[in-house]
Amino acid sequence: MLKFMIILMFIGVLMGCRNSSRNKEPVRKVTLALTSQTEATLVHLAMAKGYFTQEGIRMQPLMHATGRAALASMLAGRADLATAADTPVVFAVLTGEKPVIVASIFSSNKNNGVIAGRDRGVVVPHDLKGKVVGYTPGTSSEFYMDNFLTANAILRGDMKLVALKPEEMQNALISGKIDAAVTWNYYLANIRKRLGSRGVTFIDKQIYTEIFNLVAGREYVQKNPMVIRQVVRALLKAEKFAAEHPDEAQAFVATELRIDKSLIAELWSEFNFRVSLDQLLLLVLEDESRWAMNGHPVEGAKMPNYLNYIHVDSLRGVKPEAVTLISR
Repeated sequence: MLKFMIILMFIGVLMGCRNSSRNKEPVRKVTLALTSQTEATLVHLAMAKGYFTQEGIRMQPLMHATGRAALASMLAGRADLATAADTPVVFAVLTGEKPVIVASIFSSNKNNGVIAGRDRGVVVPHDLKGKVVGYTPGTSSEFYMDNFLTANAILRGDMKLVALKPEEMQNALISGKIDAAVTWNYYLANIRKRLGSRGVTFIDKQIYTEIFNLVAGREYVQKNPMVIRQVVRALLKAEKFAAEHPDEAQAFVATELRIDKSLIAELWSEFNFRVSLDQLLLLVLEDESRWAMNGHPVEGAKMPNYLNYIHVDSLRGVKPEAVTLISR
């Protein structure tokens, strides 16, 4: 009996040592170039709910106004990861950079649009001819703008384009500096609310689906496969929370990103907060590349094989059904 008790105590000590060892696993610091855009909701939720910490990650956010700026920050070595829409990724690839999409974390075909003032003589899309239009170069809204113009038989040369930051659009439109703005939500929704009946909005859900992504450098992914999986697991927890507790998630976004909750509730159903890698991503990247090489020529640029810029192993290893991209 005594021998049996000693054996049990020995096993208990061993288990305690193992648990202690597990609890003392080093926490990895990861710097993420992050936007305050709604598209990055899952990342903001994962930080607020402690999901990154649960996975052994101490996430250090580095805030930026746009995905283009966040991606540039990462590519410059100031961050390990970044959140960015498809368009900045395309421009980076075409100019010789090596970003790798780890997972898509948001998609919507109603996130981009054109808003104009009726008092500026704009009632239908064709009225944009001869007008001053604000846009943000190198972003998804520029790609949407060109597709919108093509769909409505309008040339860039038919308008005067003014490059603006998204947060500058509202004041520029209200003050009369511009007649119309091309941007994304919630900037778009805020301007629409401010203008009321004086504004007119054009959203064509047939011409573009924006896909927002978690992006890393190729070398970082190769050297830190476990970190990438930990980050992906945290984002999947955030996805589950947003799906199961939409009211709480919306309230959080309203507070965290300082957005009117009524606007969030109005648009929430139009947004797909899902961690995935699917075939649409590849099609969008290729479509945007054709657009970029045609309208924004890059010396010697050729159509990239985007399968070399999408990392499927981490998401597939954690949640195989979330990967529907045909990668072989």
